[in-house]
Amino acid sequence: MVWFIVCVFLGLLLLSTPIAIVVLATTAGAVTLFMNVPHTALVQQLFRGLDNFLLLSIPFFILAGNIMAEGRIAHYLVESMNACVGRFRGGLALAGILTCMFFAAISGSSPATVIAVGSIMIPALIRAGYDEKFSIGLITSAGTLGILIPPSIPMVLYSLVGNTSVSDMFMAGVVPGVVRVVVLGAFALYMARRHGWGATSTHSFGETMRILGRASWGLAMPVIVLGGIYSGIFTPTEAAGVSVVYALLVETFVYRSLTWAKFRAILVKSAVLSSALLFIIACAMPFIWLLTREQLPAQAAQFISAHIGNKYVFLFLVNVLLLLIGCVMDIVTSILVLTPIFLPMLTHFGIDPVAWGIMMIVNVEIGFLTFPFGLNLFVAMGITGKPLTEIARSVLPFLALLFLCLLMVTYIPVISTWLPSLLR
Repeated sequence: MVWFIVCVFLGLLLLSTPIAIVVLATTAGAVTLFMNVPHTALVQQLFRGLDNFLLLSIPFFILAGNIMAEGRIAHYLVESMNACVGRFRGGLALAGILTCMFFAAISGSSPATVIAVGSIMIPALIRAGYDEKFSIGLITSAGTLGILIPPSIPMVLYSLVGNTSVSDMFMAGVVPGVVRVVVLGAFALYMARRHGWGATSTHSFGETMRILGRASWGLAMPVIVLGGIYSGIFTPTEAAGVSVVYALLVETFVYRSLTWAKFRAILVKSAVLSSALLFIIACAMPFIWLLTREQLPAQAAQFISAHIGNKYVFLFLVNVLLLLIGCVMDIVTSILVLTPIFLPMLTHFGIDPVAWGIMMIVNVEIGFLTFPFGLNLFVAMGITGKPLTEIARSVLPFLALLFLCLLMVTYIPVISTWLPSLLR
């Protein structure tokens, strides 16, 4: 059965079959040929895959992110970050990174971060004299913070499959996200000094405070969502609903940027994306049930533990595997398919599931910047009009920095576990 699952899965992927159909067809074929199980079991698992209160947070976070991406929050975030750090050499590049961080904490989506921030920051960086390739690569790479800084949809999915706390996963992403901001910011400042890219902001203290006051509505969003979760005021799912209401109120009554026509388009876009994502989740659940029922994850764990005795070698090999998988598989599928396989190995090697989840997310999010499923590359191509190959070359120097951050998260797990442990 194992070879049948592997061959059918890879064969359908090579034929460019939609991933939801791939996992469902593989499961149906295995059940039909190798198992004495009625096909109604597949329907039951499809239903059970969506019968989870936690999944309600996904369409709400998607809707909130789209509202703020289409509104004025992103514009005011860029303006406020530039007012704060734009006066320094390389400050505009640093402002772009900080804006990506804050917008990531608002939208929870990597492509949405690149669209909202990149459409404003990339032209501004080029006008200020920054190298075009550097500008494109910086914002495209910094946009990957969208799934690392909470709230994050992939973290919700990992919590669902890996049976971990969503709150712990959200908090575990904060410090790794800040580490990535520091690494990217240090590189941006170094490049600015090396090439003489100067300061762009001349705002006075009073102007800076006025700009920050105008942007404070957007800056308050992560505080409200994460503060509400950890204070016990609402659950992560309820926090997603709060974020939608808050975004609607701010964009409609404070910034006055949301018209009925625009809101209707946002609803349609969010519904299509949510439906596609939930359909993939529903189809993946029978596949996870098949793997668990046949004890394939346990068998894989026994095989690996028999041949690999060193935890650090294991982590290195898993990183290589996840990086390769991230090149050919989207992040949702990677989390849903691979998490049940690796979970039994964590106990054997004494690896914290939360730290493992962050490592896995950092791994597969690099896939946003690699062929052929590099979604951020396609988004940057769309907002800049540049060929895909040129976008990919612009990102290469930043990939090296992301690999450095990956090694830090992998071999220094306290980076991920310190804040959840402190707050717990």
